[in-house]
Amino acid sequence: MNKILTILFTFCISLITSSAQSVAGFFPLEGSGRVIYNFNDGWHFLLGDAKGAEAVDYDDSAWDVVSTPHTARLEPSEVSGCRNYQGICWYRKQFIVPSDLQGKEITIHFEAIMGKQEVYVNGRLVKQHLGGYLPITIDLSKEGVKAGDKCLVAVKADNSDDKSYPPGKKQTQLDFAYHGGMYRDVWLIGKSHTHITDAIERGQVAGGGVFLHYNDISEKSAGITADVEVEGNGTVSVIARIKDAEGRVVKTKTITKTITKTKTKTSLFTFHFSLNSPHLWCPEDPYLYQVEIIVMQGKTCVDGGMLRAGIRKAEFRGRDGFWLNGKPYHQLIGGNRHQDFAYVGNALPNSQQWRDAKRLKDAGMTIIRAAHYPQDPSFMDACDELGLFVIVPTPGWQYWNKDPQWGEMVHQNTRDIIRRDRNHPCVLMWEPILNETRYPEDFALKAWQITREEYPYEGSPVAAADLNSAGVKEHYDVLYDWADNIGKGTLDTDKCIFTREWGEYVDDWYAHNAINRAARGWGEQAQVTSALSLADTYGMMYRGQHQFIGGCQWHPFDHQRGYHPDAYLGGIYDAFRQKKYSFEMFRSQSQKEPMVYIAHEMTQFSDSDVVVFSNCDSVRLTALDGWKTVTLPVVHQPEGTPNTPVVFKGLWNFWKAREESYTNRKWQNVKLVAEGIKDGKVVCQETKMPSRRSTKIRLYADEMGKQLVADGSDFLVVVAEITDDNGNVRRLAREYVTFSVEGEGSIIGDASIGANPRLVEWGSAP
Repeated sequence: MNKILTILFTFCISLITSSAQSVAGFFPLEGSGRVIYNFNDGWHFLLGDAKGAEAVDYDDSAWDVVSTPHTARLEPSEVSGCRNYQGICWYRKQFIVPSDLQGKEITIHFEAIMGKQEVYVNGRLVKQHLGGYLPITIDLSKEGVKAGDKCLVAVKADNSDDKSYPPGKKQTQLDFAYHGGMYRDVWLIGKSHTHITDAIERGQVAGGGVFLHYNDISEKSAGITADVEVEGNGTVSVIARIKDAEGRVVKTKTITKTITKTKTKTSLFTFHFSLNSPHLWCPEDPYLYQVEIIVMQGKTCVDGGMLRAGIRKAEFRGRDGFWLNGKPYHQLIGGNRHQDFAYVGNALPNSQQWRDAKRLKDAGMTIIRAAHYPQDPSFMDACDELGLFVIVPTPGWQYWNKDPQWGEMVHQNTRDIIRRDRNHPCVLMWEPILNETRYPEDFALKAWQITREEYPYEGSPVAAADLNSAGVKEHYDVLYDWADNIGKGTLDTDKCIFTREWGEYVDDWYAHNAINRAARGWGEQAQVTSALSLADTYGMMYRGQHQFIGGCQWHPFDHQRGYHPDAYLGGIYDAFRQKKYSFEMFRSQSQKEPMVYIAHEMTQFSDSDVVVFSNCDSVRLTALDGWKTVTLPVVHQPEGTPNTPVVFKGLWNFWKAREESYTNRKWQNVKLVAEGIKDGKVVCQETKMPSRRSTKIRLYADEMGKQLVADGSDFLVVVAEITDDNGNVRRLAREYVTFSVEGEGSIIGDASIGANPRLVEWGSAP
């Protein structure tokens, strides 16, 4: 056992020298003097409570060994209606503090832990925290922990109902799930005694850390200011260096000060830069500069990090609409995003955070509303990189607690959200209120004021809220409502209007049957109906009103809910991120490259009408190798769905297909060929054939350009498709697929949650 523990101590943390994701607000800068270890590996985990589990000598040898991000319990792919685990769980980690942290201030940075937490260091309670969406930092140095010491960190996390902190609402009445656990990254950080402060830990209005802000932005020039707060003593030089996306230095400045032993032992270093002909950030061209901050004492680099800067000028001009970089911007069309994934709940690695952003971008979205809480830092990094605007809400949903401390906790969450996310160019709006909640006017006004206090500079992200909520219409910058209501009654306003959630048509809030909600496994007709429904409501985002600037679909990914036994099934992707027909509908509305997609599988149960999504001028559809050929226009509506789905009446006939295959022995002729025509020329084409008998299993890994990383935390979805000899997916297959892995990997889940073996649905088993 001693030998095993020694190995665990040695290998449970790994040094980060460079990183594709930010850590506590910075991208690691090699040679900066700040030491960062990935602290995800080697946690001992117990589901449930254990008396005395915080003690150093507690025996956790029988506990599971896990890596974070980690969910409290793996769940079936559909576990809505509060069937997910709710309660206490424990994490313990014993380690030897690495020797290269000698003489440094040592902290552990938890990106988030769900629910309410107690954190112990060497058996002593050092922090209690409420809330599951914002970071927690533990100062080991204050507990006397030094390099070379053996240390125990124990975390008690509880995701059960608690009305004392936001969101507060009972999970049986909540439209999302608290899946529990230490579900985001954990980092071990060593900093010199002279270092850049942490904005959330400092708790200063519009202060702490590094704050990038901008002024006088145009295509000709732009001003960039970097406020850098440094804690320490003695003479300190701070270097701020701006590089372009290729790594070439375009600006650099150095400021030297002497930090005296004041109460805070901090000093503010403010850098002003002017760039000529700046490369401006926008969703179509998300150009990012690199801003390196280096802290020097004498000739020694003692701290530093890199931030990415996107220079853009966003203006909400009321009746003149939304302007970006000095020009009117087309509709902001996007979706709401919950941090929910099949089996693992909220515990997504950074690679899947990036993939989710890429999936939304691939669907043609330009804006994401983070429903209903701040998202993982890696998701925000990905939105900066890929070009997605983000609306960042404070945690809350249809619940108000009259206790005065409740409102103050909401406000503190908002302040910490802004301090965490203020440097992201993707942040377009703050949502500092509680979603769909009746709250007093003074709460709304203070929430609005906080957004101005915490970001008091030109180009600040604006505050958005429901128009009919108290105090909103008169003060907030962007109002949530519908385009059709502009100029009517209470919506007679000069403010910009945005629809926070569109696409839903439920019969009633008890049954929750909805025309837009279709599980991928329900098949062709359900998916077609859902896609056509979303196409209609997509058109509601285009009403020819400059004042109406767009909206977010509810919801691009299928996800779990607390208050209803049915999962939300209205996504354009399922919970495994497999595409539905509605994804192709979305793509057809915005894809610049010509595209055509046949939403039809040619089964014996398929409808006689064939639906095609395209962004071309017209589509020519040929059935059964020339049996019928029809060309129809793609209707482009200036006020409505930009590229209306094309419906070919009666282009599929099972009996005619049977005749070709059975009587004429020409099964190769049974196919649909769609050709997209633009300016009189065929510019794209798709061919579909029905599957014959199941003979093959085709595997693909849903990498999306990011390969699996052997860090103990990463995962990706592998999909097994059932096909015929020619690779056509057999959509009506009902086999079970059993998966196995050779080498250093494992499969998430087993038969107890329906994960392995996995039932084939709509031709595939993820």
